[in-house]
Amino acid sequence: MDHLLSIRLTISYQDKPPVLRDLRLDLKAGEVLGLVGHSGCGKSSLALAILGLVGLRGGKTSGSILWNGRELLTLKEKDWRKLRGHEIAYVPQSPMSSLNPALRIGTQLAEAWKLHAQSARSECRPAILCALRDVSLPDTEDFLRRHPSEISVGQAQRVLIAMAILHRPQLLIADEPTSALDAVTQSEILALFTELNRKLGMSILFISHDLASVYALCHRIALIDAGEIVECNTPQEIFFNPLHPFTKRLIAALPSIPTPPERETKVRASLSLQSP
Repeated sequence: MDHLLSIRLTISYQDKPPVLRDLRLDLKAGEVLGLVGHSGCGKSSLALAILGLVGLRGGKTSGSILWNGRELLTLKEKDWRKLRGHEIAYVPQSPMSSLNPALRIGTQLAEAWKLHAQSARSECRPAILCALRDVSLPDTEDFLRRHPSEISVGQAQRVLIAMAILHRPQLLIADEPTSALDAVTQSEILALFTELNRKLGMSILFISHDLASVYALCHRIALIDAGEIVECNTPQEIFFNPLHPFTKRLIAALPSIPTPPERETKVRASLSLQSP
């Protein structure tokens, strides 16, 4: 398959050493790619760079981000605004702090739809209800009239995912989306991402420090250490035949490792992802 996203990137903040140094990463169409590394290794900076937002935190980028063959680092802000939420969407890690507590759920979904609406206003409500069904939330007036304080954290995370998929983006960037959730809800959200990938063919960049979640969800796993991708391979190879010392240390630190047959019962993919 052709690469949907091809990255060669250096990111630095003020006069500090680069957070990412000539990081190289490719994402295929329809692929779920896990991005794993310790806290502060630059995972979130990479996500912000793909969305053209590093500058808001005082960062500088150099290199190349090719999206469907189009160079993103040369885009003007007006072009970035057309891209964000339409072609590439983002799911943050803190659902309750990401939703506006003063606005009803329906209002916030409607505002997200209007940002990139290219059809009649009459299409807004059907699009919202469809997105709610896609993430297994009630498509009822009662739910749409609730405020964030009136729903659970798990439901709030699903609302953010519904916002992200309203316009059926090609790529969904999920930045630690299960870190604030309990184990049962984590499992439900992982199953949801699996279904979105299967049903919509949506590529997902799944950023996490939770190797077990990445193992259950992703087609490939990329590991960041010292600002670089040190290893990128299938979950089976990463867990049972790690090559880089950093990968070996991470795997050795796990309390237990699922066996390959156990993983196969969880694997979401009916997609055939082969190297180009």
